[in-house]
Amino acid sequence: MTQATNMTKFAGETLEIIAFRLHDQEFCVKTTTIREIRGWAPCTPIPHSPPEVIGVMNLRGSVIPIIDLSYKLGMKSTEANERSAIVVAEVHNMVIGMLVDRVSDILTVAGNDIQPVPEISSSFDRSFAEGIIANENGMICFLNLAKMFKENEVDELAAA
Repeated sequence: MTQATNMTKFAGETLEIIAFRLHDQEFCVKTTTIREIRGWAPCTPIPHSPPEVIGVMNLRGSVIPIIDLSYKLGMKSTEANERSAIVVAEVHNMVIGMLVDRVSDILTVAGNDIQPVPEISSSFDRSFAEGIIANENGMICFLNLAKMFKENEVDELAAA
């Protein structure tokens, strides 16, 4: 792969991101998609909801679905505890909550520091990840919420 094809779509930009942990891995999303961060509180389960939906919670009068982000990413489910957090995001004009182990940091990164996700196999779907950020503490997978949650899927989650 040449250096020219290694450039990401964020080249020349500066991005504000929020980093969080799922199990022993670090992930992040753009802060512009985040509405707020809340401490963990039990939510109300919904019968026959999709497997990644833990339940729903009341957010200032609006009922929002709470997603087990680990499960959504193909990892083992997160066991919520007092250090867990709900990252409330807006995706396709719908508000959802995402359960994470803990929020790590809010960072400013240069777009040039975001490297493309390597091609692992032809069947590997890289669309969930915008890229990888390497820093002194390790690597952070930069998630694309709009691609993780398709527009019709967000509608179904909200209806759950």
